[in-house]
Amino acid sequence: MSSTPMAEAFESQRDRLRAVAHRLLGSHADAEDVVQEAWLRLSRQDTATIDNLAGWLTTVVARISLDVLRTRRARTEVLLNDRLPEFVVTLDEGLAPEEDAVLADSVGLALLVVLESLRPDERLAFVLHDLFAVPFDEIGKILGRSTDAAKMLASRARRKVRATERPAGAGRERREVVQAFLAAARRGDFEELLRLLDPEVKLTVDTPTGVVVVLGATKVAAGARPAADTTALSRAVLVNGLPGVIAWREDGTPFSVLAFTVTEGRITAITAIVDPAKLARMDLPGPV
Repeated sequence: MSSTPMAEAFESQRDRLRAVAHRLLGSHADAEDVVQEAWLRLSRQDTATIDNLAGWLTTVVARISLDVLRTRRARTEVLLNDRLPEFVVTLDEGLAPEEDAVLADSVGLALLVVLESLRPDERLAFVLHDLFAVPFDEIGKILGRSTDAAKMLASRARRKVRATERPAGAGRERREVVQAFLAAARRGDFEELLRLLDPEVKLTVDTPTGVVVVLGATKVAAGARPAADTTALSRAVLVNGLPGVIAWREDGTPFSVLAFTVTEGRITAITAIVDPAKLARMDLPGPV
C-alpha cells in the first residue's frame, strides 16, 4: 500500500475495522479479507465525497460482512478457515450459581457461540451498536431498515446474549435441557430432539480437516442419533462455563467434547470437537 494521505488515514483505522469484522464474522481470515476489500473500495472512491472516513469505512465493512453472513446462512454447511478457540473443560460438580457465573465470565466462548447463533441482521445490529457504539440510524441504513427496526433487532439479540449470563438457577435448568437432548439422541426420539432444538440451531464441529457448520434443527437432529450410537460412555462437564459433555469410545479414547448454548429452554448452538489430534492435546478427565 503506497504511503499517501488516504492510505495513512486507512491504516489508522485498520485495527478497529479488523475488530469490527472479526466480531461480525468470528473468523480472523474472513475479517482480513473484508478489510482488504474495504481498502480496494476506498481506493476507487472520490474521497472528496466522504465527510466522515471512519463512518464510511465502518459502513463498508459492515455491509461486506453482512453479505458474508447471509451467504453462510443460505448454505447448509460451510468450511471455515479459523479453528475454534481452545476449550477449558472442568467436571460439572453442580457449582453454585455465583461460581458458575465467574467461570462463564472468565472465558469468551459463551459470547462467541451465542453471536454465531444470531441471525445476520441481529448480529450486525448488536455488534455495531453494543460493542462499537454505532448509532441505530446508521445501522438501519446499512440494513435497509428503519431506525426502530434496527433497535428491535439489537434488542432481540441482546436478550439472547444476556440469556448466557447465567442468572440464579439457570445453570441447573440448562443442564436438564442438555441431558434431555442426550437422552433423546440415545433413544432416537426425533420429535423430542426437535422440541429441544431451536429451529435455527447452529452446530459447529471441529474436524481434522476444518470447522464444519450445520444449520437448522432438522439437520442437527438427524445427525444426533448416529453420533450417540458411536459412543459407549459419556460424562457431564462444563466447557468454558457452558454445559457440556465428553463422550468416549468403547476402548476409552475420547470421541468428542460438546458445549451447548441454551436460551429460553431450547438449544440454540452446539460446539463440538471431534478432531482426535486436538482431543489428545486437551486435559480431559477420564470416564467413570
